[in-house]
Parts: sequence; C-alpha cells; structure tokens
Amino acid sequence: MNEAAKTYWESYWGDKEPPASVSAWMFGDTPDELAQLVIDQKKTATCSAHILYELENEPLPTTEDYSVILNSKEEPVAIIKTVNVEIVPMNEVTEEFALAEGEGTYEEWKAAHVRFFKQELKEVHRSYSEDMLLVCERFTLIDVKK
Repeated sequence: MNEAAKTYWESYWGDKEPPASVSAWMFGDTPDELAQLVIDQKKTATCSAHILYELENEPLPTTEDYSVILNSKEEPVAIIKTVNVEIVPMNEVTEEFALAEGEGTYEEWKAAHVRFFKQELKEVHRSYSEDMLLVCERFTLIDVKK
C-alpha cells in the first residue's frame, strides 16, 4: 500500500480498531472510469482470473477484506468492503452479476472481459478459455475520499 493510501485508510478509521485485512489497488484497464462507477454506486461487483491468484500465491478475497481503490495516478479515491465472493466459470457468469459491474450490457461486459483476460493471461503465458475460473466479488462502498 502506498503512503497516500495508507494515510487515507488511517484517517478514515481514526481511533477505531481497524479491520485486519486491507489492500490498495486499481481496477483493470480503465481504473479512473471504473473507480468513478464505484463512487457513483453503479459498480458493486468485480471479477478477476482465478489462475492469477494461484500463480502469484495470493490469497483469495474474503468477506473480511477492505480495499482502498486507487485511480490511475495511484491516488486513493474510495474504500470498499467485500461482501460476497464466488468462484464461477467465465461462461456461467450471470447477466445480473455482469450488470453489477456497471460497465454496460452483458454483451459489452463479456467483450471487454474477454479482451482484458486474453491480454492479462498472455502476459503470464497462459491462454484464455470460455470456462476459465473467475473470482467474482461483490462489494459495498464504505467511503469516498473528499
């Protein structure tokens, strides 16, 4: 977590006992647009490739997790809390979940995610498949940085 995110996190929690699990990150290939959708409460879900957690030895998200959302300049803009996590094959993601990602229709969501995952997996020498496992998270907006 960078210093700006850490300062924002600490100032938000103040004297209260902070949760144990917090990270700072930015969304996909359009972090500013996606962060704004979170702030506008149009985006309440996100997904990532399950295999990347395995390759990077990263723990899967849990409902105990808080995240400081960063913009493309790595500045903190909001805090979210994960409220649900499911492992779902890409070709079984529901339209309702896709719409909760706030990025348009199901077809627009699928096209954008196929493109994104193909590129992301290519970078780690893996191939995209329609039934690849996704980590599908739902979250709630906790705070917007003033």
